[in-house]
Amino acid sequence: MNDIKLALLGSEGAGKSAVLVRFLTKRFIGEYASNTNSLYHKRFSIDGRQLNLEVFDPCSQSEESRCILEEPLDWADGFVVVYTISDRRSFLNAKNILVQIKESRRETCKGEVPICLVGNKQDLCHSRQVSEEEARSLAQENKCLFQEVSAAENYLEISNLFTKLIRHVMEQLKHRGDRRRYSGSKSMAKLINNVFGKRRKSV
Repeated sequence: MNDIKLALLGSEGAGKSAVLVRFLTKRFIGEYASNTNSLYHKRFSIDGRQLNLEVFDPCSQSEESRCILEEPLDWADGFVVVYTISDRRSFLNAKNILVQIKESRRETCKGEVPICLVGNKQDLCHSRQVSEEEARSLAQENKCLFQEVSAAENYLEISNLFTKLIRHVMEQLKHRGDRRRYSGSKSMAKLINNVFGKRRKSV
């Protein structure tokens, strides 16, 4: 059984946790503020292969600060970077996060880093501050997947984007000899517990 490790990054209020829980449980949880880091576990089947999926959902990253998650950034096989289409600042922060991911993986990762840029709250199109064209251009510039979604209204689109990203991760791992991993899930759990504080969840 293969292990796939993803990290979910984005500004406070972007709805990244809502996107993740929608994918994992098909339920919409609404907005909530969290000052803790969460590590989710799920058995997942894709293309006939059984996977152990781990998703690290850290505290929201502020626009002003550098990302403090250097080791988890190195730990993850792929990334979901979330902004909201109704908040331009969250989009600019997502752009900054993409730069940080690229910088952190420049020397350790050969080839493309599997990333999906996600524009959440598509249902708030009447309050749109970020055009789909601009976001798609940013995704193309960074060679990452892109999808606008509504965690509040649509499970299928969110499921599809995670499936595409996981397939991309599987392809990259298949062609990479060095997996850049810590020694198993216990190492990551210890890291989060000791450095950041964590909540482990199985779904």
